[in-house]
Amino acid sequence: MAFLDNYEGNKERTDRWNLTYPEGRLQAHIVEFNADKGYILVQAKAWRNQTEIEPAGIDYAYGFVAAYNPNMKRWYVEDTTTSALMRVMALVMGGAEKATRETMQEVELSAKVATAEVKADYDYWTTKHGDVPSYATADQAEQSGIPSLGSSIQEIANELGGQLVEEKPRCQHGTRVFKTGESAKTGKAWGGYFCTEKSKANQCEPVWYQLGSTGQWVVRLP
Repeated sequence: MAFLDNYEGNKERTDRWNLTYPEGRLQAHIVEFNADKGYILVQAKAWRNQTEIEPAGIDYAYGFVAAYNPNMKRWYVEDTTTSALMRVMALVMGGAEKATRETMQEVELSAKVATAEVKADYDYWTTKHGDVPSYATADQAEQSGIPSLGSSIQEIANELGGQLVEEKPRCQHGTRVFKTGESAKTGKAWGGYFCTEKSKANQCEPVWYQLGSTGQWVVRLP
């Protein structure tokens, strides 16, 4: 099996998203862009349905024009935006790899070009190398501390992290809203997910939370 066989294509991931969340919504916007220095940071958000108020996942993609091969440099903004959307889809849906096949092909090609350029400028005849170790397999090389092309690419792919947002509880009126406060009688903090129905008579019962020993909100057991 080839290295890139582990990665899902852009179209395959988009089709999987549409099948998994037919009412899902995606959004991408530029966090930072510098045309002179040639870099861009894009944030992508994903909602599983039209009633979710908060996004189910948030992820990022960073694009650096100098890292692209010459044929792709002009599209690095579009490519980075697509990458951010693909990453957040994988974050919410789950999957073995966040990066897509197209992204890893670009990374692999850039790595090969960089290696070829170094070899072209390197004078093997006048440079003393000393004792150069040899390995029968890539696994042996990695165990000795020498990273392979595959592991180096994986480090690049995993460099940016995403945030999987906890799914908000729902009721018959839609996604609940989390509210907090302090009891006037006891002075203790309270929290809970409340129904968004405007009419009090028709509101669903709140889902109550309490502060745990770690300082995080946890569901209050009956």
